[in-house]
Amino acid sequence: MPFWQATIFPTACYLLLKSTMNLKLSRRSLVKICALALALAAPLAQAQIAAEATAPAARPRIALVLSGGGARGFAHIGVLRALKKMRVPVDIVVGTSMGAVVGGAYAAGRSAEELEQTIRDTDWERVLADRPARYELDFRRKEEDVLLPSRIEFAVTKAGASLPAAAAGNAALETALTRLLPAGMRDHPIDRLALPFRSVASDLLSGELVELSDTPLLLSLRASLAVPGVFAPVRIRQRLVVDGGLVSNLPVELARSMGADVVIAVNVGTPLAKESELSSAIDVSKQMLQILTEQNVQRSIKQLGGKDILIAPDLTGVSFLDFGQFERTIQAGEDAAKKMQAQLLAFSIPDTQYAALEYQRLTAFAPDKAATSALPLARIEVQSGGHINPQALIAQSGLHSGQAATPAQVRQAAARLYGRGDLDNVDTEISDADGRRNVLIKPTEANSSRNRLRVGLELASDFSDGNRFALSVMHVASSLNSYGGELRSIARIGNQRQFGSQLWQPLAAGSPWYLAPSLEFSGGSGDLFNQGRKIYRVSGRSSSASLVFGRQLDNWGDLQIGVSRRFAKFSVILPEDPALPGAQNYDTTQFARFRVDTLDSLAFPVRGNLVDAVLERSPSKGPQEPSLARSQIEGLSAFQYGDWAGHLYGEWSRAQRGQAPVSLGGFLRLSGTSADSLEGNTVALGRAVIARRVGAMPAAVGGAIRLGFSAELGGAFGAEQTRYSGNIKQAGSAFLSMDTRFGPLYFGAGATRGNGSSLYLFLGPIW
Repeated sequence: MPFWQATIFPTACYLLLKSTMNLKLSRRSLVKICALALALAAPLAQAQIAAEATAPAARPRIALVLSGGGARGFAHIGVLRALKKMRVPVDIVVGTSMGAVVGGAYAAGRSAEELEQTIRDTDWERVLADRPARYELDFRRKEEDVLLPSRIEFAVTKAGASLPAAAAGNAALETALTRLLPAGMRDHPIDRLALPFRSVASDLLSGELVELSDTPLLLSLRASLAVPGVFAPVRIRQRLVVDGGLVSNLPVELARSMGADVVIAVNVGTPLAKESELSSAIDVSKQMLQILTEQNVQRSIKQLGGKDILIAPDLTGVSFLDFGQFERTIQAGEDAAKKMQAQLLAFSIPDTQYAALEYQRLTAFAPDKAATSALPLARIEVQSGGHINPQALIAQSGLHSGQAATPAQVRQAAARLYGRGDLDNVDTEISDADGRRNVLIKPTEANSSRNRLRVGLELASDFSDGNRFALSVMHVASSLNSYGGELRSIARIGNQRQFGSQLWQPLAAGSPWYLAPSLEFSGGSGDLFNQGRKIYRVSGRSSSASLVFGRQLDNWGDLQIGVSRRFAKFSVILPEDPALPGAQNYDTTQFARFRVDTLDSLAFPVRGNLVDAVLERSPSKGPQEPSLARSQIEGLSAFQYGDWAGHLYGEWSRAQRGQAPVSLGGFLRLSGTSADSLEGNTVALGRAVIARRVGAMPAAVGGAIRLGFSAELGGAFGAEQTRYSGNIKQAGSAFLSMDTRFGPLYFGAGATRGNGSSLYLFLGPIW
């Protein structure tokens, strides 16, 4: 209980009640009297608290210096928790990298308990992802995942192909940092915090230390945390800066310059690896960077004096990117502080004095009500010197003049622009005047903004006759004109060969309406089946041209109508029989298509939905041949419960005559049946898949590892069949899945009741 509630309020209330003892008052009147006592006592209490917090004290000025260390930096929260229990005051906070993040949030008014809860609620896999969550991407970017699931991308410039500047994106990181800070504090200058705070960064061009002293709080944390190769560099006052750990990972000297008499230094840096752990060129490169960091840490430790305290938590087995071990890491920090309890208690202060300091730190900043309220937008501008049309960015943000929005809503709308996939950073400046709000969006285009190259590898085998491979390349050229035209080309070599190119042209800057002409050439060989038995191997090639008129439905869906013209030629290659001539045909198809895609992943979705419905019609070629209509719909709904996740899937396809557009057979499509061996006039499939998360790959390599199984039901039926129950097949599978940067990797075994079993291994394609 605060000091004023425990002492002044009861005293005032008692005196007032005593003065009215001889009066006959109701309970309601007594409550009113106590409320009056509270009103009289509060100003006195506030004054006493301020006096206790600011009064000169014969105690040393204590600085808390928090080092960088990635996920190991969560130990700082445990140290803060221990200092609170010991009532050790903190007068100055200095931090680097993750130490700056924890220290900055603490100086801004967060408690150790609030920091721990925020860390617990944060999806760290998403923060470390190299792009925004998939369900936040633009629909065109989601479509690229379907066409080529790989995540190996390069920027193509005049200097050649290069990797992105960072392994992780910015949007999720900035969201996580904002949640760590008290409401309204992200743009607060760090030199105006009630508790003095500084963070350090490294100038990427000169190697100099950059003291972040007059920058907005969020920008200071973001800059100090810009670990090279993990998060993109940050530009501050025309200087390109990265993680401060490269020059001062334990900035003791900076704390001294701020007036510290005593330094409590917490070192959570990663120790140097042993010779047995240096097994690759990557390990050696990491060791070289760690040597540089460790050297400056040792220099800082030598600056500690006899009164200073060094806390070094035991974080054995916790790596720089082990964000999932936050509970163990926080506890290690508290345990390490407790081991130094004898030295720390020398600086402990009385309860009332510590409570006064804490009250001042936690309540020093109260955001301006006007700055957090919704105001009508007067002006929306985009300051961009790149190739992207500013009007397109404004339209895609969803902001418009006259709209009432809070600062948080404005920033959330601007963050939607990350979903385009061609922006490295989106800064938003908000200013209020005369009851209206002005917005300035300052995007930074990625070096791959105009030309991106994605490379994928596809491998599949049933350890029998079904084997295939393909090397795929996708090139996307963006911002071809002021309306945001885009040219996407795909080439694939292997068992199947393909080249296709599509021009996607919005009808205005930022317009959801578009035209999309395309050309495609393909070739390869495949098997024909009769009642599940392979009878022919056929070689074919085709070429087609299409024109689509469509509308994107925000970032979650798409509606198209179009027409395509196709030429195809086929020939039987096995068995060799002159009596089996080849065939060729021309075909014109009119179609309508509706798609929904809100899945969080294509490797193994755990949330969202997928719908793809197509209706096609091929006009009659003559009076003796009727027109042909085909339809197909598939739907998937993903779910998650703790470590378990999965999906429900259904598919139905039908042709007016001939074969339906899809066939059954293969992994998760009646898993014990040969791939594409079941065809018919009507095809139906339903399945349930569930798997348990059993591990995770390193963030730079991939994602979750799951062990699961499926139950499947489906069949292919002829036009003459009126009852389908006899042809419905039951199947199931068990599998191990890994989400890699090349796409989903699966190893599984499947069986179809009464129709055999099969093993499967595949990388790349989406089941």
